[in-house]
Amino acid sequence: MKGYTALTILFIINPGAGQPTTELKAVITSYFKDKNIKIELFELPQDFSIAIIKEKIAQTKADRVVAVGGDGTLKLVATCLIHSGVPIGIIAAGSANGMAKELGIPANIEEALNLIIKGAPKQIHAIQINDQICIHLSDLGFNAYLVKKFDQLPDRGMWAYAKATCKALFSHTKMNVLLKLNGKTVKSAAAMVALANATQYGTGLKINPNGNLKDELFEVILVKDYSYLEILKLWFTRLPINPKKIEVFQTDHVKISSKRAVHFQVDGEYFGKVNEINGKILPAAVTLIY
Repeated sequence: MKGYTALTILFIINPGAGQPTTELKAVITSYFKDKNIKIELFELPQDFSIAIIKEKIAQTKADRVVAVGGDGTLKLVATCLIHSGVPIGIIAAGSANGMAKELGIPANIEEALNLIIKGAPKQIHAIQINDQICIHLSDLGFNAYLVKKFDQLPDRGMWAYAKATCKALFSHTKMNVLLKLNGKTVKSAAAMVALANATQYGTGLKINPNGNLKDELFEVILVKDYSYLEILKLWFTRLPINPKKIEVFQTDHVKISSKRAVHFQVDGEYFGKVNEINGKILPAAVTLIY
């Protein structure tokens, strides 16, 4: 099509993300049939690894790589392209699609494809947490346990997430954590501790209203209790949070430990129980199209 520079775009498609891949492939292929753009569709095999994805990216020499799935799929692609400068596009095809909502990525596939072609790449920071890269949100405690329960359900979508929440609320117990950040130590009982690159979960819960994807800091949100009032305030209002219930710290690094092993997730992917995590900022580490 006149006006477009020839591009090669690689689509990394996660068949387990939620939406039927046959329909996704058909829409993508149809969209590009009259455009001077080379595309390649790569559906993740059941036994995929980071090495397989990196090899595919290297083979295609793609100018842009698109994550077709949810936050976990975006995390995989971003991990492969960290500090590379290669722009990453997003097709929101997961259960919650938190980062897509964060960035205002259209839910309509054709509109999202148009943005991938015409959108300007922008650099954002990431958080390295132990040996994982966090693009969206990571946490210890209640929400990580919720992710585990959600993964065990046969269904996907927000209704399944609501069912997982009910199960988690009745069975999760609080933890005692030690936070080391900004030259000080904080001890507290906690329902959960979030490391926030972004501002909100895919459910719409704005856990980190002051988050900024382009600065050189991330937020650590210490949720001290299961406070429905505070959660509702975060979700629906701009009222200040109660520091007795929720405390927020800005930092570029943190160490969090717990004597009892606690549930841990990164970008919607459950990583089991841990006693300690170390997080540090990776400035301008990922290039996204939005």
